[in-house]
Amino acid sequence: MKVILQHDIPKLGKTGDIKEVADGYARNYLIPRQLAVTARGGALKQHAARMAAEDAKMQKAIQTAQDDAEKMSNLKLTIVGKVGSGTKLFGSITAQHVSEEIRKATSITIDKRRIGLVDPIKSLGLYSIPVRLHNDVTVSVQLDVTTQEELDRRAAAEAAEAEKAAAIAAEQAAKAAASGEAVESTKAEAAE
Repeated sequence: MKVILQHDIPKLGKTGDIKEVADGYARNYLIPRQLAVTARGGALKQHAARMAAEDAKMQKAIQTAQDDAEKMSNLKLTIVGKVGSGTKLFGSITAQHVSEEIRKATSITIDKRRIGLVDPIKSLGLYSIPVRLHNDVTVSVQLDVTTQEELDRRAAAEAAEAEKAAAIAAEQAAKAAASGEAVESTKAEAAE
């Protein structure tokens, strides 16, 4: 007898599977306990409609996960931690912390169980952490665990570099203007 399983049954199948079972097993065990229904007429149509709806829902979930993965593809997070001497953190950075930082940076809410952090992070450094958005969609996020002093040092270095680049650009603009005036004065002398 063919039946449509209504619940997961060990060694038989998962919910929604159509299975061929012995008549007595179906009539005396599966159907009375509402674990399965006979695969005929209306039940088959209902099963087909339910499977189509589940497929559409699954495709939508995969598309959403792929869109989120695209947003997170080049994401680099920075978490500031407190350290004593050396690089060992006071406390640790957990998947919950990473999840909160991702939500702050991208407004995408991710369950902490979907973050592939095997052990909590207990030292400073740069980490690549896999985030499973869907069973078929995984993206890697860069996490920089650093101190406030290091962030201040980086900001000062970036400001100095920007200032240096601005000075070089101003110098080049001045040279271009000077050479432009020389060209114009040469043209004016040639015209006289």
